[in-house]
Amino acid sequence: MTFENLLISTEDGLATITIDRPKKLNALNKATIEELHQAFKNLEMDDSIRVIVLTGSGEKAFVAGADISEFAHFSEEEGERLAAKGQELLFDLVENFSKPVIAAVNGFALGGGLELAMCCHFRVASDNARMGLPETSLGVIPGYGGTQRLPQLVGKGRAMELIMTAGMIDSGKALDHGLVNHVVAQENLLPLCKKIAGKIMNNSPIAIGKAIKAVNAGFAEGEDGYAQEVKAFGECFSTDDFKEGTTAFLEKRKASF
Repeated sequence: MTFENLLISTEDGLATITIDRPKKLNALNKATIEELHQAFKNLEMDDSIRVIVLTGSGEKAFVAGADISEFAHFSEEEGERLAAKGQELLFDLVENFSKPVIAAVNGFALGGGLELAMCCHFRVASDNARMGLPETSLGVIPGYGGTQRLPQLVGKGRAMELIMTAGMIDSGKALDHGLVNHVVAQENLLPLCKKIAGKIMNNSPIAIGKAIKAVNAGFAEGEDGYAQEVKAFGECFSTDDFKEGTTAFLEKRKASF
């Protein structure tokens, strides 16, 4: 499938989605959100894909934010629908995706861009990355999950400060705060993501999908993460991956999933 705002490449079980709007610093507009939704749905159906890396084109930005021109004149009701639909179509979809999604944050990740990076399962940043939620400077708040995911990642106090000041932090501070897992030179960003993806692909895709679900349950209102873990743990015993993994261990060989 051909997309107007995305580039997608696949190699050895790894899919790389590149948001390709460099003149707009890869800002998220309605069309891009819908294309990302479709791209993730397609990759979810493709059994050959084990890991996804999400990044932005060029060296300046991962995603510099939402396309403000699309909603500057929205009413209260339209604004609420915008946030609800975006969360459903993309942000919640990525967070609960059954395959690992790694954000390769190159350059600016602001507003909706940082929210998109935060809903990925973890983040790797280039040393020129800058991250923040500037929405309060526009008279609005983060609407794609930023007020919920940022405190989970960096703590309530740091999240409050970032949101209230509408400021940016560099990649070093993001690493210190636990917002990103690794910081590397830009030319090493995608190679490191591919290296990590390779390590992930050595393991059971079924077990990884269940682990994602169990971890997320611990942060979801009304869900019992421990109960989800117990259930998922038991379910693993009925899978071919469990049989292969335990047999390979006992036979002192590398498992083939």
